[in-house]
Amino acid sequence: MTKFITPLGQIAIIILGHASFLIQWQGRNIFIDPYSKVANYAQQPHANLVLITHHHSDHLDKAALAKITDSSTVFVTSVTAGKNIKGANALKIGEEFNYEGIGIKAVYAYNIVQKRDDGQPFHPKGEGNGYILNFGGFRVYIAGDTELIPEMKSLGDIDVAFLPKNLPYTMSDEMFIEAAKTIKPKKLFPYHYFELNTEAIKSKLPEGITLYTE
Repeated sequence: MTKFITPLGQIAIIILGHASFLIQWQGRNIFIDPYSKVANYAQQPHANLVLITHHHSDHLDKAALAKITDSSTVFVTSVTAGKNIKGANALKIGEEFNYEGIGIKAVYAYNIVQKRDDGQPFHPKGEGNGYILNFGGFRVYIAGDTELIPEMKSLGDIDVAFLPKNLPYTMSDEMFIEAAKTIKPKKLFPYHYFELNTEAIKSKLPEGITLYTE
């Protein structure tokens, strides 16, 4: 568990594995892309809010959702993922949703280089979302499944960033480092990775970025 102080109060981040993690804030549990293959969701607390970046099965896992959600749970999803969840607040890129004072903005997440055998990107532009959560000016960037993309240059100040690092679906080590240099978050969490050379990444990060691996 890693804790940060924001203008809206303390948040605690608990990494669950793959692209899944939990943000606890003011007695509320905010889950990102729950995935039952990396955690036992029967042992997790009730979800007040769930963010789904896109519809792939390792991000939209109904088995995991069934264990932590009920009719009171609020969902924020991509448009495609929202078709699978009744009552979801499905955001197009650039749209925003306010949850109990937290601003949630959908931003781009897509592939440019890595493609399937048929030539289509693993994650086409506009299909999935990244999110920026704004805790009263303390901004958390959840990149979703993405490569290094031009839109990262215009994200604004980011306090905490979650960046994916695995081929062929998201970023190579080199892309990951370049994305960190572009975004310049104060705190950086690698996620969605198969393996991680922590020391090699640390040695290439700009000064002022703290790397968290748990």
